[in-house]
Amino acid sequence: MAWDWTPDSLGRLEAFLGERGITDGSLTTRAIGDGHSNLTFLVSDGTRSVVVRRPPPPPIPAGAHDMLREAALLSALHGTAVPVPEVLAIAQADDILDVPFYVMSFAAGHVVTQRTPPPLDLPDQRLSVGHSLIDTLADLHAVDWRGAGLEKMGRPEGFNARHLNRMRRLIADSGGALPADFVDVDAWLQANVPTESGATIIHCDYRIGNVMLASDAPGRIAAVLDWELATLGDPLIDVGYLLATIPVLGEPMNPTSELSAALLEEGYPTRDELTARYAHRTGRDVSNLDWYTTFALWKLAVLYEYSRRRVDHGIGDPYYADPDLVQRFLADARRASGSHQSL
Repeated sequence: MAWDWTPDSLGRLEAFLGERGITDGSLTTRAIGDGHSNLTFLVSDGTRSVVVRRPPPPPIPAGAHDMLREAALLSALHGTAVPVPEVLAIAQADDILDVPFYVMSFAAGHVVTQRTPPPLDLPDQRLSVGHSLIDTLADLHAVDWRGAGLEKMGRPEGFNARHLNRMRRLIADSGGALPADFVDVDAWLQANVPTESGATIIHCDYRIGNVMLASDAPGRIAAVLDWELATLGDPLIDVGYLLATIPVLGEPMNPTSELSAALLEEGYPTRDELTARYAHRTGRDVSNLDWYTTFALWKLAVLYEYSRRRVDHGIGDPYYADPDLVQRFLADARRASGSHQSL
């Protein structure tokens, strides 16, 4: 992370929160999360803790890291079946910082990546966590987004083809050609774009590492986090992405499934079991899910390649510098599509 609070900015934050009765007096801050996207800070006055979320330092790609949009979505979801933090305050750019940010309630619990902590580290509790993970996704996809006033969140019609082409443009050259390593999977995706299975709110980064688990049994989700990519689109985009982030015993792990290594522990549902539960909960046809999983892996390869190029230009997060990260996603995308057998 290349940004942190200064005494001056922290003083302005103390006044901002104090005037709204959110905190009282001097504050301490601590960065939380992986720090590779929007920046998230746990802020405390010694009695109450809240979370402040702001975009990364510039340069910021156009349309990315929209804090006000993210806060509006969280506010609309608060009170639905989807557990989300409560938005407590919003600051415009130049109110306190040179960028907008929002303040939300702190959800106590566990973010699971490498291992499941006690008392959830038992097979029956892990099963409960897995069921809560997929059930919460089904609940999100059932939210009445029109009734919640979220019609302007996105354009669900034609979402799959449009999103695929938008991703292509991130790394295509001026003539529209992709790097050679991307061409085979891209061609398969382009030839098999499915008609949307529906129109719902989609998270677009839904995985075990982006939810907060309640700290006590039974295993369940206390809050869904990191909504910066959320939009309106095909709900199977979320299902395919979730499956792409779940490791499979005996298979190589991609960089995102490494962040979900705990799901290899005894008790967690398999990809097939999660898919079947989602289909039962929603009634949706999941027979074409290979396309969505392949797209998720290819998209991650695109985003990592885009981020790698930013590092090359001296403006990106060094985490993305290794080109092997991209290749591991592409290898998984070929496996998911089955195209590696004919290349």
